[in-house]
Amino acid sequence: MNLAKLVEAHFRESRSTSGLVMTGKVVLGVAVVVALLLAATLIVYAPSIGGAAGTTTTKTVTQTQVLNSVVNLGNSTSQGLNPEAIYAYANQSIVTLQGVQTTTTNTIFGPQTTQATILGSGFVVDYSGQYYIVTNYHVAGATSNLTVTFSDGNAYPAKAIGSDPYSDLAIVTASSAPLSEFHTLTLVSSSSLRVGQYVLAIGNPYGLSGTETFGIISQLGETIQDPSAGNFSIANIIQFSAPINPGNSGGALLDANGSVVGITTATVSGSQGIGFAIPSDTILREVPSLITNGSYTKHSYLGIGEVDMNYQLAQAAGANVTYGAMIETVVPGGPAATAGLVGGTKTVTIEGSQYLIGGDIIVGINGTKIINENALASYLEGHTVAGQRVNLEIIRSGSNYMSVLLTLGARPPI
Repeated sequence: MNLAKLVEAHFRESRSTSGLVMTGKVVLGVAVVVALLLAATLIVYAPSIGGAAGTTTTKTVTQTQVLNSVVNLGNSTSQGLNPEAIYAYANQSIVTLQGVQTTTTNTIFGPQTTQATILGSGFVVDYSGQYYIVTNYHVAGATSNLTVTFSDGNAYPAKAIGSDPYSDLAIVTASSAPLSEFHTLTLVSSSSLRVGQYVLAIGNPYGLSGTETFGIISQLGETIQDPSAGNFSIANIIQFSAPINPGNSGGALLDANGSVVGITTATVSGSQGIGFAIPSDTILREVPSLITNGSYTKHSYLGIGEVDMNYQLAQAAGANVTYGAMIETVVPGGPAATAGLVGGTKTVTIEGSQYLIGGDIIVGINGTKIINENALASYLEGHTVAGQRVNLEIIRSGSNYMSVLLTLGARPPI
C-alpha cells in the first residue's frame, strides 16, 4: 500500500507529532557499533559488520496471498503465527547499508580524525509512487560512501536524503537501482500495540543478512538516550524480547500480519532479550517531511531538566505525591520559564545520588496522568508539536495543585 495514503490515514487517526523533554539525569549510554564492534556502553546501536540484506514487495504476489496462512493474532496467542510465511514475504524488503563515518576528536596533539566502516539494515517503503529505504540516523544520517545491498546480493550507490537525529531516523534513496530490486513493506499504526503481543525482527546482525528472530512486546512508552540527539531522549520506544545484535539497526519489527510496527534500533549491552524499536507512528509522522524537506522540525520542547518522582524524593521534598516528573532545572527563557514553572532550590543526597528538590512536580498534561519521565516524554512525542498550547497539571510547594498553560517551543537543529 502506498505510504502516502497510510500517512494520511494515520493523521486522520491521531494528530500527533513528536516532542521530547530535556532530561535531567542521563542513565542510558549509547554506542554506535562500527567495523571493530566497539560495543562498550549500556545501550548498543546496531550497525555492525555487514552482509547482504533484502528488499520488499511490489510484485504481482500480494501480502495477503503470501501470508494467507497467517492468523491476525492481535493480542492473542502464538497459535497460527507463521514466522516462515512472514519471512518469505518480508525478507525481500530488508537491505544492508554500508558506508564510512568520520569522527574528529580534539586531543592534546590537536584534532584527530578517525574513520570507521558502518553496516546496518533498512527496509523499503513506497511513498507517493516512489521507493525509499527507511533506516536509523546512526546508520546512514552522517555516513559517506553509502551503498545499499538488496536481498539478491546486488549493490548500488545510495544517498541519505532526509534525517532526524532526534528520532534516530533517516531516509535513503538508490536512484540507480532498477525497480525490480524494490519490494515494499507496509507500515501500520503502532498505537494499538499491547504488551505481550508477538513480533518478529528481521535484519543483519553481525553481517548475517536476512536473520529473523521472534519475541513479544515487553513494554511500551520507554525512553532511551542517544548521543546524536544531544541532551534529549528518544521517547515512546517499543521494548521487545526478540534478540537483536549490532547490525540489526534499521531493520523491521513486524507484527503477525508481516506489517511494520517499528524499526529496530538498540539493545542493552550484555543483556538477553531486551531490544528497542522506534514505533511506526513516529515513522508515519515524519516521513513526509523527511522526504520533502530533508528534516523534521516539529519536535516540541519544554525547557526543563526533570527526574522521576518516588517515595524517597517525596519524603525529602515534603510532597504529597510519589509519582510524576519533578522539575530540577528550568532553562532560562525557555517555554517552562516563560510559563512560570519552578525548578529545585535545595540539593539532597538519596542513596548516593544528588537531586535538586523543591521544584514543581508535573502530574498531568491535557488531562493525561503523568507518572514519570517516560510518560511525560512519550506524551509529548505522541501528542504534541512545537508551538502547541498545552495544560500542565503540577504540584507546587509539596501540596498545592495548580494548572498552568504553556506554549511548547521547538528544539534547536543539531
